[in-house]
Amino acid sequence: MRDVVFPTAKQASYDAYGYSAAVKSGGFLFVSGQVGADAAGAAIAEPSAQFTQAFANLAEVLDAAGCCFDDIVDVTTFHVNMYEHFETFGAVKAKIFPEPPFPNWTAVGVVNLADPALLLEIKVTAKLP
Repeated sequence: MRDVVFPTAKQASYDAYGYSAAVKSGGFLFVSGQVGADAAGAAIAEPSAQFTQAFANLAEVLDAAGCCFDDIVDVTTFHVNMYEHFETFGAVKAKIFPEPPFPNWTAVGVVNLADPALLLEIKVTAKLP
């Protein structure tokens, strides 16, 4: 049995693609990859704004599970054009995680994501409070 989590009013978009926003298991929250798309599902064009939106979408999933960024223990990010946008991404990331202790982090360069306009996907594991 999976204890699934969905942000308010967004379950239909996850159902359409056959996955859950997050799953609670063994005291942890496993969050599916979040991207910088607006409420209509369109990718935000400007990189910094897209990265900020990806973290905002992640925050919605965490909040739906009663978690916050401080509960995150592991992060994996997938980057299109990693070297071109990594400094911009780092600036946005520093606003989300401004001081230690930081979660562990793996950054992976990829050729593309589900939408060619997307530059980033964020997947995390958080400790449930």
